[in-house]
Amino acid sequence: MTNETIDAPPVASSRVATSGMRSLRVLARLLDYPTAPLQQACGEMIEIIDAEPRWSRQMKAALMAWCQRLHDQELLELQADYVALFDKGRATSLLLFEHVHGESRDRGQAMVDLLAEYSAAGFELDARELPDYLPVFLEYLSLCSDAAIGRWLGEIRHILALLTARLEERSADQALAPLALLALIGAEADVAMHRSHVEKEKPDDTPEALDAVWEEEAVRFSATSDEDCALQSAEGRRLAERKHATHAQVVRIMPDISSTPRTGR
Repeated sequence: MTNETIDAPPVASSRVATSGMRSLRVLARLLDYPTAPLQQACGEMIEIIDAEPRWSRQMKAALMAWCQRLHDQELLELQADYVALFDKGRATSLLLFEHVHGESRDRGQAMVDLLAEYSAAGFELDARELPDYLPVFLEYLSLCSDAAIGRWLGEIRHILALLTARLEERSADQALAPLALLALIGAEADVAMHRSHVEKEKPDDTPEALDAVWEEEAVRFSATSDEDCALQSAEGRRLAERKHATHAQVVRIMPDISSTPRTGR
């Protein structure tokens, strides 16, 4: 995603995001690989964040400060930090289905299902990104109704909370993006449930950890591994089947906090 303006999408689409959800496009840009055009768009992103009525002042201030740091830091440093954060290991993966399907064969079907949903909405990908790449998914959500955004964010809230905790553990600015998504549905408190577990996780981005993953994948063809895949798939199917599921609790986008008095924010 190397667009000079927020509304220039990295994908072909038959629709344009409404002004109210341009903030989702900002989060998509902030999570993508840093580029010079992205740095040039920081002023525009700050304006969009400041105008988002669903975030608290504290959230907007944190996001705007991140944009300013993105603008001011040397590009090569930003790019090196990004590669170290997202291109080594899987704990901080921005591929949603990797967190629910792992490398099981159901991941391919989940991709097909998501692509079908994109297509039905008039949203078409270019050849560069996988459909479950979080910045791409946010581009899609920016075209959806508030009700659809709420349903989707409700479905992936556990992924967003875990990702936030892991990025916070690495003191990464990028933790603000999934946290801001949780804030849209009033679910920021979900992150606390993952912090103690994340603190005990062993790093998965060391050379030794990466080698161990490759060795494990090369030999795991046992019945036990099939059972593991089945368990992952059972969780992952919740995303593909969300339209047919009965939800005990409806998740909604938070109202405009400028017109709805709220305490403790």
